[in-house]
Amino acid sequence: MKRTRTLRGATLVALAAITLTACSGGSGTAAGDGGDAATTYTWWDPYPQHDEGSDWAKRVDACGQEAGVTIERTAYDTTALTNQALLSAQEGTSPDVILIDNPAVSTLADTGMLTTTDDLGLDTSTIDENLLAAGVVDGKTYGVPVGANTLALYYNKAILDAAGVDPTSITDWATLDAALAMVKASGKQAITFAATGTEEGSFQFLPWFWGAGADLRHLDSPEAVQALTLWKSWLDQGYAQQSVISNSQNTTWEEFLTGSFAFAENGTWQVNSAAEAGFETGYIQLPARDGGGAPAPTGGEFITAPVQDDTDRYTTTTKIIDCMTTPEGLVQTANTFAYYIPPTSAGQQQLLSEHPELQTWVQAVNDAKGRTSDDLGTDYPIISEQLWTAVQSALSGAKSPQQALTEAQAAAEAATR
Repeated sequence: MKRTRTLRGATLVALAAITLTACSGGSGTAAGDGGDAATTYTWWDPYPQHDEGSDWAKRVDACGQEAGVTIERTAYDTTALTNQALLSAQEGTSPDVILIDNPAVSTLADTGMLTTTDDLGLDTSTIDENLLAAGVVDGKTYGVPVGANTLALYYNKAILDAAGVDPTSITDWATLDAALAMVKASGKQAITFAATGTEEGSFQFLPWFWGAGADLRHLDSPEAVQALTLWKSWLDQGYAQQSVISNSQNTTWEEFLTGSFAFAENGTWQVNSAAEAGFETGYIQLPARDGGGAPAPTGGEFITAPVQDDTDRYTTTTKIIDCMTTPEGLVQTANTFAYYIPPTSAGQQQLLSEHPELQTWVQAVNDAKGRTSDDLGTDYPIISEQLWTAVQSALSGAKSPQQALTEAQAAAEAATR
């Protein structure tokens, strides 16, 4: 097996953190029985919470049957899956199919262990380009997204009504600021978000960063400074509490569920929880600085095929992947995991015919962006660490937004040369 280069240790450690940001969790393993190698295809995914009797496992088995083979499925914790995939490539024991968190695709591709969609003859023409981009490295596409989740702004309707805020009036940063001021004047907590010093902090900051027009290759641009200044102003004006500096996304959500906050930045994966809250909720897209929806980062997995010595196996592998990514198959995945938005227009329209209340999320995914897009590849974890470090420094008051981001840019450039 060819390998283009070995990953730097720091990149692999940072990648492990990224995989915990916006995807389903769990621990443990679930494997099928072995069988004849010619008729048994191996499949790894990050869904140990879905055991052999689950709808998900039955879907995987059904696609194997349609392709004329038996699928032996093994499920790992998300982070363990990435590490196990890299180890299998070194040992020459890679499975036929790996469903992997999208930021990890470029890392696996960088080792030379993944086939391209051209190698498999997969048609990606119907997949939304902004979602497919997370799997593009040096102009080649590795894998197909099975769905996407992203961020939006949840709101507590009772608090907004009492403050006289119409959520549909929030279309840019200025109108959001005005709404936060009205909520604070009414005596309620305005907004909560996660600015913790991990990948989750970068994940939550990126919509504001990209929504200002900033670029991850230029962390100290005027647009980037404007985005960080916005977050800092929310703390200075009392719209957000200082505790956001240590908030994880789970902590943020727990705060919102107390009913004390007007707004919370969180993800598609909380849709069911919001519906079950003890108060009426809604959600709007995160606004870009000058209007419209901000590009929020995407979570979600890609279905990939590692390189095999026996290339004749690719024909059946392609059949399995095709089965999993039909419009109906993508909607089944969305319904199975409750928060996935299909990566194709046909799949999205079919999902909306069943769940019209998800229109905001479909639009958010249409406007979203992969964290490793712009061909950042394995540089992304390094840049992201400098970004969340700058956010922490600025929000704590240790440095100005400009100083924090200037230092972050210098550190990122030195580490990615």
